[in-house]
Parts: sequence; C-alpha cells; structure tokens
Amino acid sequence: MEKTDISLEIEKNEKENLNEKKEIEEKSIIIKEREEKIQPEKQEGFFASLKEKLFRTREGLFGKIKNIFSGRTVIDEELYEELEDLLIQSDIGMDMTIKIVNALEKEVKARGIKDPAEIYSVLKEVMSRFLIDGDNKLDIREGELNVILVVGVNGVGKTTTIGKIAKKLKNSGKKVIIGAADTFRAAAVEQLEEWGKRADVEVIKKEEGSDPGAVVYDTIQVGIDKKADVVIIDTAGRLHNKNNLMKELEKINNIIIKKLGHSRYESILVIDGTTGQNGLTQAKVFNEATKLTGFIVTKLDGTAKGGIVFSISEEIKKPIKYIGVGEKIDDLREFNTKDYIDAIFD
Repeated sequence: MEKTDISLEIEKNEKENLNEKKEIEEKSIIIKEREEKIQPEKQEGFFASLKEKLFRTREGLFGKIKNIFSGRTVIDEELYEELEDLLIQSDIGMDMTIKIVNALEKEVKARGIKDPAEIYSVLKEVMSRFLIDGDNKLDIREGELNVILVVGVNGVGKTTTIGKIAKKLKNSGKKVIIGAADTFRAAAVEQLEEWGKRADVEVIKKEEGSDPGAVVYDTIQVGIDKKADVVIIDTAGRLHNKNNLMKELEKINNIIIKKLGHSRYESILVIDGTTGQNGLTQAKVFNEATKLTGFIVTKLDGTAKGGIVFSISEEIKKPIKYIGVGEKIDDLREFNTKDYIDAIFD
C-alpha cells in the first residue's frame, strides 16, 4: 500500500523524537543543572527559526509597510491611507484595519512624533495590543480527564494538527486517547490511526457513517476507565449543510458536558492561515455552535499575508493556542504574542 503523507511525515520524525527522549532520560540531571545557562540559547534558536518560517509574511507584508514610512518628510493622510490599503491587502480586514490605524494615529499624536520613520516601531506596539495575550497554552489540569474538542472545516489541516498535539502531549508524559468522531470522512480516521500507532496513542473509532456523538461518548468513557490525562476529539468538517454541522457540534458539546459533569474543556478551532477573511467567517459560525476557547492557525509559512491572526483574535476575543509554520511536528508552535510580533516585524 502506498504510504500516506502523514505516514511519511511521522517516519521522518520518529527516530529524531525517540533519540531526543532517550537523551533527555540519560542526561536529565545535567540538563537540570545547566537549565538556566542553556535556556536563553534555546529560545534564541527557536525565535530565529520562527523568523525564518514567517519569512513570507515579514518580507511580503511588513517589508512593504516599512517602506511607506521611509523617504517621507511629513506625516499626513496620504501616509495613513497607504497603510490602510496594505493592511487590508494582508487579510486583516476593513474593520480591524480601521481600529489599528485609528489607534496608531492617536499614539503618534500623543507622543508628538514628527518623523515618519519613527512610526514603524509604534505600529508594532499598537498591533501587538490587538492580539489576545494570556491563556495561550492548552488548559491541561493534573489529576483529571482533560478534553480537547477540535473543530474546523475540511482541508485546514485539522486531523494532522490533532496528531501533532497528541504526539507532543504523549512525549511530555501524558496518557492520551483520540476520538475519531469525523465518521463521514474515511481518510480522517486513517490519518488518526496512523498517528495513534506511531505515538502509541489509542484511537477510538466506529464504522464510517456512524453517529459521531456515539464516538465522543465512547472515547470519554474509555478515557475515564483507563485514567487518561487527555482526550482529543476530531469532528466532521462538513455534513450535508451548515445547519446540520452546527447541530451535530451542539450535540457533541452536550455529550461532553454530561460525561464530564462540567463545561471546563478546550474547544479549539483550526483555521487555514491562507484563507483570509473566510477564516474569520468560519470563526464566527463555529463560535456560535460551540463556545470556542481558542484557535490554531495553520499554514502561516505559506502566506505573504497572515493578517487573519489579528482579525480573529480581536473579533472573537479568544487566544491563539498554536500556529502551524511547516510540516514537521515541531512546526506546530505554541503561540506567543511577543515572539510572533518580533518575527513578522523586521
């Protein structure tokens, strides 16, 4: 049988992950003693890597933005109008663009700035304020079953993202179980099963076309019975129509709350960063059906725009948990506002 892309990806990273785990076990004492010394170096390398991954956004959008402030002698309406045009082109959207430019104008006036070249650094500060800062990490609590419900339309990288999260959690020592509740797409189940085998994570599934709610119920029950730390649930990205999909998600949410006895669980929307304002529309629709706790924005390494990150964060008022900047498992990065802003601003 021809290997799937996900199989090739896992094989490529499996040896590296196993070696890394062995090294950590053998040298844990040394690593602990040297932690303060090596941590800055690791962070610097990680940040440099993020800058490389976001090269297209930095050079495509923010390179152009930086240019509009250079070579000018006065700060006028023409400058702000040109900035608006570039921000809209970056998929930030009209409403978000107006908020950013208005805030920028006020800040420039308040600081008494006269040199247009000084505005670029102020823009960096202003835009960072529109990203939700805090609660960016997954809420995983010790001593109880944690549920992560993952939603999103087909084609955004949802299933692969679930696999990467499962492997990250497994590598950190968590007992993880995946629920394949996207019973309408056989490929989704196959991908999850592949991740399950490679990461030694159990995957709960039923036959194609079966009730997604039943899969969710069984997955949580297995998680309870086997004292798992985390249950990750994949969901359908498309049913017969939007209303059916939203009703299905409402049903799944009710099952989770009933099984857990509370509503304290993660509900994460995966969005393709290259889809622009369609991503914002998706966020609004899904947020109505399931109370989202955050987002994962994928494929940011493949776009010269990337403005959707700001639109979603400001419009829905929910944090970004991860960003996807490549195919490898380490390319699913925990989102950090400062690191992201520093990486896209030159």
